[in-house]
Amino acid sequence: MSRIGKQPVLIPEGVTVTIDNNVITVKGKLGELTREIKQDVQVEVKDGQVVFSITNPLNSKYWGLYRSLTEGMIAGVTKGFTRTLEVIGTGYKISEKKGYLIFYVGHSHDIWYEIPQGIKVEIKGNKVTLGGIDKQKVNQSAAVIRTFRKPEPYKGKGIKYSDEVIKRKAGKTAG
Repeated sequence: MSRIGKQPVLIPEGVTVTIDNNVITVKGKLGELTREIKQDVQVEVKDGQVVFSITNPLNSKYWGLYRSLTEGMIAGVTKGFTRTLEVIGTGYKISEKKGYLIFYVGHSHDIWYEIPQGIKVEIKGNKVTLGGIDKQKVNQSAAVIRTFRKPEPYKGKGIKYSDEVIKRKAGKTAG
């Protein structure tokens, strides 16, 4: 049994949670998110909190999952999520044009990345900050961007998360 699923999710002021035919909808000051929930997980809104329970013990794995996803939805519509990436390398740069991010990261061509709907982008120097209310979308976009040029361990060149620590290796030594 899930210990996470037993804990109720508190609904802060300014957020409304509605459940309709196993679809949970969370509305807040930043926007609205919806998610479909499996039949074996029952969701109720009681006394300013969302309570989860299960009908089939064989599917108790979904109990904690949907509780965590709902908590993330509530956090997204109240505060939002951000992810910052750094582009490190000589001549490496980023620009934005007509809904695309353009990366110049040492390839023979520029990489054009279409900004997903619901994601806000801010570029400051060699840093790109992605923001939005959907945690999965923000982190997935950041992961895709990172794959354009993963950081290498010798010089540290590439695209990395701002909080990521790259283990540096010593190069060949003469003599």
